[in-house]
Amino acid sequence: MTAGAAPRGRWVALATALLSTVACEAPAQAPSPPVVRPASALPDSVFGALHARLSEPGGYFDTDNLISNETGYLNVVGALERTVAPGGAYVGVGPDQNFSYVAALRPRIAFLVDIRRDNALHHLLLKALVERSATRLEFLAALHGRAPPTDLADWENRDIEEIVDWIDRSEPDPGSVAAVQADVAEAVAGYGIPLTAEDLATVRRFHDAFVGAGMGLRFTSLGRPPRPYYPTYRQLVLETDAAGRRASWLATPDRYLAVRDLHLANRIVPVVGDLAGDHAVREIGRVLDEMDLRLSAFYSSNVEFYLWRAGTFGRWAANLAALPAGDDAVVIRSYFPNFGGDHPSALPGYYATQVLQPVATVVAALEGRAFGSYWDVVTRDVLELGVGAGR
Repeated sequence: MTAGAAPRGRWVALATALLSTVACEAPAQAPSPPVVRPASALPDSVFGALHARLSEPGGYFDTDNLISNETGYLNVVGALERTVAPGGAYVGVGPDQNFSYVAALRPRIAFLVDIRRDNALHHLLLKALVERSATRLEFLAALHGRAPPTDLADWENRDIEEIVDWIDRSEPDPGSVAAVQADVAEAVAGYGIPLTAEDLATVRRFHDAFVGAGMGLRFTSLGRPPRPYYPTYRQLVLETDAAGRRASWLATPDRYLAVRDLHLANRIVPVVGDLAGDHAVREIGRVLDEMDLRLSAFYSSNVEFYLWRAGTFGRWAANLAALPAGDDAVVIRSYFPNFGGDHPSALPGYYATQVLQPVATVVAALEGRAFGSYWDVVTRDVLELGVGAGR
């Protein structure tokens, strides 16, 4: 199925309805420097109302999740580009690895769902930084507290390796950090999502972590020792797909701007929710129906392992099946071998395996031959990654 755009009048009415569902919104404030939103943008108030409408009470998971722990997260990008038509809607869990899938798929809207409220706060930080940064170097400099070079125009089309090397050779600049954090505080207060003083402190704490560690920031777990396969942010940014192409959302100006344009349009919406819960995923489906959009991809990472172990996988599968999905829609998941041995699609040099499965397979399992195990979930009807280039 191809996704279409809802009539403008329909969305004016929907915006009014969304606003009525939020009792107390933070007053809109113009970010500094000012952000110019495109004509296709959802108003900040509607962005905040969507977050409120879709979200559930927050839960707990034992990681900071500032960056991914999936070094091979890009191995599926070429296959995504060949398999799934652009447009539609994207849904995913976790931090900014989602942006790389968004850059590949070019959806009309994206919803980033995570059981931890901190993940939504993290995405507000990233949104504010992306919106104030016209180029990749500006974004990485702001994220890591570096004063950007004066010849920014000369850096716009540089290879990502050169940009990362520049960040690595630079030191945090206190004046730049203070200016960026003031801009971020002003921006996040204007997104229509009510924030407490503790929320704002969390946003700043997350930014401080990137400033302090630079490109060497690693994924960490709470109460568990670091694993040798935990990547640095540098590794994630420089990773390739299965064909060896640099494929992160920061790899090229085109990929970065695809993500930035969606942020400027308020069409990357953070949501607090449990994939197996009774509200967030189902309500996303209702919003997609209202927008006349269809799901293109759902990135579940390895969340399904925990849902299977908790006995709630069936609820998640039913939630996924309830979403209006395109015929080519896929689930993007990550499989770790400590869950049951090496995956048949494992690629050399990567601890985790990224796999694609048609959403239709999950629907069929609900209606017929049910999944018998988590291994069955991650191996049934897996799409070939191939090594050819994508779009």
